[in-house]
Amino acid sequence: MTRRSFCLMPLAGGAAALRLAPVEVPGAPRAAIERWKDMRFGLFIHWGPVSIVGTEIGWSRGGERRGRQGGRPGIVPVEVYDNLYRMFNPVKFDPDEWVHLARSAGMKYLVFTTKHHDGFCNFDSKLTDYKITSPKCPYGRDIVRMLSDACRRGGVAWGVYYSQPDWHHPDYLNGANHARYIEYLHGQVRELLTNYGPTTVWFFDGLGRPPEDWDAPRLIRMMRELEPNLVINNRAGIPADYDTPEQRLGRFQNQRPWETCATLGSQWAYKPDDPPKSLETCIRALVCCAVGDGNLLLNVGPRPDGLIEPSHAARLREIGVFLSKYGESIYSTRGGPFVAPDEDKASEKPGPLQIPGGRWWGGSTHRQNVIYLHVLRWPDDVLRLPAIPRKIVRSTVLTGGEASVRQTAAGIEVSVPVAQRHPIDTIVRLELDGPAGDIPVVRQT
Repeated sequence: MTRRSFCLMPLAGGAAALRLAPVEVPGAPRAAIERWKDMRFGLFIHWGPVSIVGTEIGWSRGGERRGRQGGRPGIVPVEVYDNLYRMFNPVKFDPDEWVHLARSAGMKYLVFTTKHHDGFCNFDSKLTDYKITSPKCPYGRDIVRMLSDACRRGGVAWGVYYSQPDWHHPDYLNGANHARYIEYLHGQVRELLTNYGPTTVWFFDGLGRPPEDWDAPRLIRMMRELEPNLVINNRAGIPADYDTPEQRLGRFQNQRPWETCATLGSQWAYKPDDPPKSLETCIRALVCCAVGDGNLLLNVGPRPDGLIEPSHAARLREIGVFLSKYGESIYSTRGGPFVAPDEDKASEKPGPLQIPGGRWWGGSTHRQNVIYLHVLRWPDDVLRLPAIPRKIVRSTVLTGGEASVRQTAAGIEVSVPVAQRHPIDTIVRLELDGPAGDIPVVRQT
């Protein structure tokens, strides 16, 4: 699989003269993408010295933000923010506990901030002293090494978040010096893939900058050589392997992989006394991603001592309880064939992780010869679905109770007594006389 993009190439007359030349950018193998989609649910972690002051990672840094137009400056002065690492000593950090929590939540992969926009490196990069292993940092241990090793021990797939923008680095978007920054960026990506792999998924965060800012095609080709099965997101200025809706639920899309990334609390990094989203919101968000044929990457921001806030950890474990009972309708499934009606125009921009409004009721997932109906909102006493070219041979309610299922040439009618409906997600399992994956997607109108 290849995708046409562009690469910076030197012109005759000097290395500073550049032009765009078309190149082929390799994509991840289909099998690797399908394995990542099978996982469906991952843990995102934003963490670093900024947790000491409890403000947002990167964005709360004061001063210039090269490459960004407008917006209020950060509330933490540069001279304070850039020296927080001199006080960062998370003595209670236990990577195995983090991985165990992810497993308890039913999460199959973990993505960690190796470097955010603030430029601080949570790994032992040989290319900078602004890092966790600096002699000036009291902790002095390679967090990425510890956490990536713990993921392998704990059976959780390892993923990297890496920000190409770097507001701390003097060469970033600094005229002709930016070419040096590109080599710095490429060198750090090489370090992370060479020293901490195997890596399953890579999350760039290029803030909408064009591919030439990173020499992205050359960068992606190098990454494919180092990690052929790596699944890469769309934030390096080229589409790569998957889309990344942020703080909102993606719409149904089965022609191109996608993943919603969202916060469990109200900000990405640690915020004191920040309540987690409700269990209903979290489970319905995961279900909405699955029925839309996407993944959910749910974020926590650990405390400065290395512990994850107890209320956030408890919420994750509650999600895990739900998945331990009903995970067969989420993991290794694909979205469809039933796609609920589009939401009303008034709810086109719902709040973070809020489910659509209007006549939208949920959707379905499927695998092998089974369709799972996820009914998050009953539009009527009876859920009416379009006809499908398969016969339903058996039906059960995965969440408990009994369903009445009537199939005719005109369509399917499903009902569950009100008292037997699950308060968050009523899951009706329909067993068919053949593969559900062969059924064309049915978009209700």
